[in-house]
Amino acid sequence: MTTAHDYGEGIDPERALKYVIQHHLGDRTEIVEGVISNVTPSWDHENAAEEIRDQIRPRVKELDCVTGSGNLDLPGSPNWYVPDLAVAPKALAKGGGALLPDQVLLVVEVTSESNCETDRVVKRKRYAEYGTPLYLLVDRLDKTVTLFSEPGRLGYTEVDGPHPFGTPVRLPEPFGIDLDTSAL
Repeated sequence: MTTAHDYGEGIDPERALKYVIQHHLGDRTEIVEGVISNVTPSWDHENAAEEIRDQIRPRVKELDCVTGSGNLDLPGSPNWYVPDLAVAPKALAKGGGALLPDQVLLVVEVTSESNCETDRVVKRKRYAEYGTPLYLLVDRLDKTVTLFSEPGRLGYTEVDGPHPFGTPVRLPEPFGIDLDTSAL
C-alpha cells in the first residue's frame, strides 16, 4: 500500500534542507534565504577576520567564550549561516550543534564581491530579527566597518558607522574594547 509518506508529503522542507547542510561533510556550506552556497573565503577575507579575532581574543577568554565560524540556525526560516567570526559562550559551544543567533555575543561578517549585498542587507536584517546583540560588518569593497547593535524585529536600532578602515571602532560591553581597523 502506498502512503503519503512514500511521496515525501509531510516532510518539513526547512528541516530536510538543514539536515542536508549539517551532514554535508568537508565544506562550509550555508543557506541564505533558501539558496545553498559554499563559503570559500579568500586569504585576504580570512585575514580581516583573523585581525579581529586576534584583537578580541584576550577579552573573549575573560568572558569564558570562544571564537569561531560555527553554524547558526535561524529556525522558522530557510537560513543556516556560517559567519566569518562569532563569539559564543564556551558552555553553549560545547553542545556540538548549531547555535541560535541570540546565543552569540557578536557576529562578524566580512564582505566579498560575491556576497556583499547578502552581508550588508539580508544577514543584517536576519541577525537583528533573531536577536544577535552585536553585528560587525567589515565591508572590504567600501573599505569600511559598521557596528550594528540593539536588535529588533525591524532591524538594528543603533548603527555606529560606516567608518573608513583605519578608524578605531568601539565594541561595547561586554567587550568594552576599541578595534584597530587599519589592517583590515
